[in-house]
Amino acid sequence: MTLARGRFLSFDYNRMVVMFTMLDGTADVPCAISTTAMDDLEKNRDSKNPEQREAQFERLRDRIETIAAKKFMDVGREGNPPGLILRSIDFPA
Repeated sequence: MTLARGRFLSFDYNRMVVMFTMLDGTADVPCAISTTAMDDLEKNRDSKNPEQREAQFERLRDRIETIAAKKFMDVGREGNPPGLILRSIDFPA
């Protein structure tokens, strides 16, 4: 089954990730993307304050969710608790 759009959750400053969900049917799949990966996608190294991370996620959301769905199909969930974590390496140049 293909993942569908979920919701934005938060920016976790301590882990430097944006947390969001995707939907596998009706089940939430917890996901996160590193801020480094988002900055790499935008080719932008400007320091961003926490309030700017949600807007950045929304600008990149389609690309992020496409890769999250592909990774879910290829790898499945990882970590504890199980979910998806997207890093720069997950985004082909």
